[in-house]
Amino acid sequence: MDGSFTLPRDASTSDPLRIAVMISGGGSGLASILSYESFGSRFFRTVLVLADSNEAGGLGHARKAGIDSIGIPLPEIGNKKEQRLKHEELIHEQLEEYNTELIILAGYMRIFTPVFVSKWKGRLINIHPSLLPKYPGAHAHRDALADGAVISGCTVHFVDEGVDTGRIIAQSEVPVLTGDSIGDLQERVKMAEHALYPRTIDAIAENPSLFIDRQDG
Repeated sequence: MDGSFTLPRDASTSDPLRIAVMISGGGSGLASILSYESFGSRFFRTVLVLADSNEAGGLGHARKAGIDSIGIPLPEIGNKKEQRLKHEELIHEQLEEYNTELIILAGYMRIFTPVFVSKWKGRLINIHPSLLPKYPGAHAHRDALADGAVISGCTVHFVDEGVDTGRIIAQSEVPVLTGDSIGDLQERVKMAEHALYPRTIDAIAENPSLFIDRQDG
C-alpha cells in the first residue's frame, strides 16, 4: 500500500467517526446521508458541510439538521493555479478546525489537486454514477447510453490523484432500460446512490481496513 494512504481509525457507535460532507449543488446526496444518520446509532457523525459556493442549495439541509455549514467560494486571485491552491488551503483549514476524520464528496464538482489529495488520501471518498472503471468523468450517463450499456450503476471509491481512478469500495448495479434518456438513467442511478452511500460510509467508519484488505491482501 502507498505509504501516503492513511485510513481513518476504527470508530464505534459511542465514539463515531467525524465526517465532513462536501457539496456543490442541491445536496440530495447529503440529505440521504443525514436521513440515514438520524435513524439509530451509526459509526459516523456529520460535523461539517462545506460547499464551493455560498448559494449552494444543499447548505440548507445542514442548517436544518443543526450542522455547521460553510460556503467557501473561489478566492479572487487572478492566477488560476494560485487561486485553486488557495481555495484548497481554505478548505483544509476548516476541515482541520473541525477535527475531520473522513471527507465525503457528495456532488462536489471540483477536482482536487494532488497537493490536497496527498493530505487526505485514504480519508477522502467519492461516489461516481457508473460502474467504474467504466465511464469515468463528468458525462457517465451519456457515455453509458452511447455505449449501448444494459447495466450501469454507481461506485463508491477512494479519491486519488486521477479522475475517478481510486480504489473501489462498493458498487450497486442499475438496469439501463430501452428508451432511457440521460435524465431517466440519472434519476435511477441517483436512487441507488442514496441507498448505497450512507451504508458504505457507516461500514468504512466501523472497519476501514476491510476495504483495503479485500484488494491488497
